[in-house]
Amino acid sequence: MAVESNTELPLGTRAPDFALPDTVSGRTIRLADYAASPALLVAFICNHCPYVLHVRAAFVEFAREFQPRGLAVAAISANDPETYPQDGPEQMTLEAKRAGFSFPYLFDRSQQTARAYHAACTPEFYLFDAAQHLVYRGRFDGSRPNSPTPVTGAELRAAAEAVLGGRPVPADQKPSIGCGIKWRRADQPAP
Repeated sequence: MAVESNTELPLGTRAPDFALPDTVSGRTIRLADYAASPALLVAFICNHCPYVLHVRAAFVEFAREFQPRGLAVAAISANDPETYPQDGPEQMTLEAKRAGFSFPYLFDRSQQTARAYHAACTPEFYLFDAAQHLVYRGRFDGSRPNSPTPVTGAELRAAAEAVLGGRPVPADQKPSIGCGIKWRRADQPAP
């Protein structure tokens, strides 16, 4: 069932802190690692969601295009691997290599980072300026699986162009639609 992204993290909010393991390098990646970046994109994705799979290749290309221009990119999966083993760290490593990720693919086992960002679905994108204040939250573009609308990344692209160009980000921001984050059951112990 499709879920609409949550827009409860207000524009202008400072990026919530995180320190998460990168499933490819094994290093812990922290928000502070991006302090000198002109812009930071935090993307909540996962391995199995058809909405993520629909935009994955274009998102990887988008990152490769914008990273040399100063956009730092970090992708996070917060899905519960107990109920969705295909979204566990080992499978994330394989997915990152198979898809050619040029950015870290972080595992949020505790789901605290996803909660801090008010993430609701995958894919969901949060773009921050050089001061790490939120300037865009929402979708990649208007395309959906099985729709005739092409995957262009137009909305996220316009936001990234604006922030890297020192211009205001367009105010018309639409929520993402995708697979709901797979939260741990309430009776399941925290890691």
